[in-house]
Amino acid sequence: MNNGFFRQRLKEEDEIRPSKLKKEGLEKLTKSRPLQDKLIKYGLTTPLKVLFHFPYNYENWTPLKPTPPYRERQRFIIFGTIKSQPKVVRFFKKTMTRFSFLEEKGELFQVEAWGREFLNKIFEIGSQWTLEAHYDAKRHCLVLLNFQKGRIQEGEYLKPLYHLPNEIPNAIFSRLIKRAFSLYQEEIPELIPEEYRLKYRLYPKVKAVEALHFPKNGKDIHQALRTLKYEEGLIYEMQIAEAKKKSSNLRRSRSMDKVDLEAVEKFISSLPYGLTDDQRKTLKEIIDDMDASYLMYRLLQGDVGTGKTLVASLASYANYTRHGQTAILAPTDTLARQHYENLEKLFKGTPLNIGLLTGSVDNESRQAIKQDLSDGTLDIVVGTHALFSKDVIYSQLSLAIIDEQHKFGVNQRSRLLGKGEHADLLLMSATPIPRTLTQTLFGDLAISTLHEFPQGKRDVKTLILSPEDEKEIFKYINQCLKSNGKAYIVAPRIEGDDNYQSVKKVYEFYDLAFPGKVSFMHGKMSNDELLKARESFLKGHSSILVATSLIEVGLDVKEASLMIIYEANHFSLSSLHQLRGRIGRGGQEATCLLLSPHEDSEKLKVMVETNDGFEIAEADLKMRGPGELLGIRQAGLPSFNFVNPLDDFRLLECARDDAEKIYNSSTLRNEKEELLKAGHDFEAEHVLS
Repeated sequence: MNNGFFRQRLKEEDEIRPSKLKKEGLEKLTKSRPLQDKLIKYGLTTPLKVLFHFPYNYENWTPLKPTPPYRERQRFIIFGTIKSQPKVVRFFKKTMTRFSFLEEKGELFQVEAWGREFLNKIFEIGSQWTLEAHYDAKRHCLVLLNFQKGRIQEGEYLKPLYHLPNEIPNAIFSRLIKRAFSLYQEEIPELIPEEYRLKYRLYPKVKAVEALHFPKNGKDIHQALRTLKYEEGLIYEMQIAEAKKKSSNLRRSRSMDKVDLEAVEKFISSLPYGLTDDQRKTLKEIIDDMDASYLMYRLLQGDVGTGKTLVASLASYANYTRHGQTAILAPTDTLARQHYENLEKLFKGTPLNIGLLTGSVDNESRQAIKQDLSDGTLDIVVGTHALFSKDVIYSQLSLAIIDEQHKFGVNQRSRLLGKGEHADLLLMSATPIPRTLTQTLFGDLAISTLHEFPQGKRDVKTLILSPEDEKEIFKYINQCLKSNGKAYIVAPRIEGDDNYQSVKKVYEFYDLAFPGKVSFMHGKMSNDELLKARESFLKGHSSILVATSLIEVGLDVKEASLMIIYEANHFSLSSLHQLRGRIGRGGQEATCLLLSPHEDSEKLKVMVETNDGFEIAEADLKMRGPGELLGIRQAGLPSFNFVNPLDDFRLLECARDDAEKIYNSSTLRNEKEELLKAGHDFEAEHVLS
């Protein structure tokens, strides 16, 4: 389970103060000040945050003793008594501890434990333990896997496992959970209205929390998860209901000029390329919204390379013709800078003034941009979330465009829109969202979809290779460089000990093979370092860029014709599709090499068989498990902690219908306010952290 919903990242170290601790009650859970500090640094700043940090998995200690004859690697969970003092035997670079163990029904086992010489200090003759082990048929013994002191009582067989920093042991945290539940269970908020809880036979919230931390059986966990999934779905759908209501009621607070269609068409005609039918249709939908009496609230989605950015840019130009300002919000400095540079090229020779406002902009330039925005000098501003800072004032913001919309929440949208006297909103998603989910997850938005590619169908060949096949990999790199192309090489990690697993290792390897032609980028670099590496690749000083998946968006290099992805199975299908979308953007032949020792991977075969982003998005969600929800956020969908949008689709539909009823109910006003507040609190902690 993803615990980000219940975790808050502290911005200031000086928030760790005795007065803060006393106020929030952590000292009631533990008298250890170092442990309190560790909890706070991990974001668990209150007893309720500790309680809402749920297990990601469970150890199952249900007694299990197979019937002889025993088979190789059969699992045992047995209670009994240590019958001999553990003896440590040393081998080359390894140690093994041996002892005999009398199972409670009288069978004597020889037990071996590798690398655990400390056992001879804690396993005393006559002491009683519960052991988890598997059977070694060749040596006729049990190989110890895990152990617990004494007999585990019925109802306590499932032991929770928590994601924690190394300095907070699981056993200590479990004791904190017991104390927190004992002291603060009455403060656990019940958000689901009783009639809906009874309708779906859900647990009360306090029982669901208890069942996840102290489950009696698997059914307990299942019922608790049903409760928290429904609650999470209801909170989300309440936000959608509110946003839908607000957007349907919004009218322009002052009269705007109509879009100058003749000027827009004249500008389109001046472009060195034509628009696809999809782009023309979508642009018309956007302009019709901009000319309507109600405000636009539209999602623009499409496959990689279908030209969403151009449509958004033309919408900005249309907004300029009605004398309005446009703000374009991107989640990263790199993507914001990419948009800014593209707009500068696109509108070169026009009267449009364009500015860039990100965290890397120096203070003098920042102040100048803010001044130009407030006096109306700037027509378009591109930036990160700095665009909705309190000190940024717009003269007449009438169009807000949000790229990579899933990185921003419903309330974040409202904060940007609040900068104008009711501005139109255009959201863009770089990843196609499965059709079955759009209405349930984005019911507050009108949706436009691009399918066509500007250069026709993109010619990208995808192959699965072993990372050991260096000869074949080098063949493709040499072909790329010989044709004056450029290559991306993606690694899943920034650092790592094994070859081909980290950006640094991969960079060192290819820099030796192609000296002076390789640069690298990763998320821990400063903005200046990232900018330098990006410029080196864009301007041709380097022809090979080694990077993490941060290049998934924000780099538009027409010459790029080769993508090599190490440990391809590590990435979601949607991420692989996004990465593949970085190549062949100039219409040339391109090749994507997926490197994996598992060449028969069903997931990677999907990439070989189709280039259709919508098919890939559907397949991606079908292959994900409930524990992989972080990837769902990366796939362009809202971030959930318990809900899997595909597996729990029917639950979300019920939550959507119930949210509509609750939102419009005259008898559930308190429940409505509590659910909406929970949604606002969630985004305050979770979005853009």
